[in-house]
Amino acid sequence: MPRGDKDAYTDKQKRKAEHIEKGYEKRGVSKDEAEGRAWATVNKDSGGGNKSGSGRGSKDSHDSARAGGRRSSSSRSTADRSAAAKKGWETRRKRAAH
Repeated sequence: MPRGDKDAYTDKQKRKAEHIEKGYEKRGVSKDEAEGRAWATVNKDSGGGNKSGSGRGSKDSHDSARAGGRRSSSSRSTADRSAAAKKGWETRRKRAAH
């Protein structure tokens, strides 16, 4: 099978890649780059092509789809956010005095 051949992928994986690709294109990514990123995401989720059939392939993990929300909400601790708020308040107070 030549590189880039998508025969080993299920219909579901192909639909998923197409949907992801459209999302990237909507955000301004070029067509070729969007396609590459989409297939990389499908590969990361499912471990590559999973041609349908009993006992063939493995289930999709969806870890990469879930990671974004988790990463953004837990990137800063409560103490870090509180320190940033206090620093901002001090800056605003000093600037208002001038």
